[in-house]
Amino acid sequence: MRSALSLATALAIAGCRPGESPHTPANGAEAGAPEPAPGAGLRGVLVGSPAPKPDFSLTTMEGERFDFRRDTEGYLTLLFFGYTNCPDVCPVHMANIGRVLKGLRIEVARRVRVVFVTTDPERDTPERLRTWLANFHPDFIGLSGTEDELREAQLAVGMPPAGRSVPDSTRPATYYVSHGAQVFAFTTDNLAHVVYPFGIRQQDWANDIPMLVAGWPSPTRPAGR
Repeated sequence: MRSALSLATALAIAGCRPGESPHTPANGAEAGAPEPAPGAGLRGVLVGSPAPKPDFSLTTMEGERFDFRRDTEGYLTLLFFGYTNCPDVCPVHMANIGRVLKGLRIEVARRVRVVFVTTDPERDTPERLRTWLANFHPDFIGLSGTEDELREAQLAVGMPPAGRSVPDSTRPATYYVSHGAQVFAFTTDNLAHVVYPFGIRQQDWANDIPMLVAGWPSPTRPAGR
């Protein structure tokens, strides 16, 4: 398990605009240049120590238990923690990923699992999760659980648990939830070599998803669209 500090440090050190990879060799086209490093050409943020796919179990929108590690085995798995009342980060991430998946070749898209774990189980009922996620893609998986289960799931990927802020004390039911803004990309080796912070664009996902579906180390050419 990686610490929250190590992940935050990895994101801070990257220091690049979305769409640029700090790990892409600058002189890759020069004669005699070394072979591209694993991950060259990707637009997400490469992390120094890959995060192991966590082993947690939560509840699906249909009320069934979902073993995250077992039930995503063999897929490129995009994991995100957020909530449906989020005003910006969550809908943007989900909309971008959903749009790109719909445009990929079916043999590539079907090898991807997108898992959205709510950080607001009080308001994110199964019906709410189902309706909200369906706006972006019919195959997105929504998970929830008890406060303790959700806390442990976040800690398992090295994220601090989400917190609640109430901007108006006279309206305690109207609150915001602070949560991690990055999407974890677990490849078929059950490791997250790359994370995607807020600001990643559709063209970045379209570039990276086929490459990650092909496995790790990622090839310099994508698996296809």
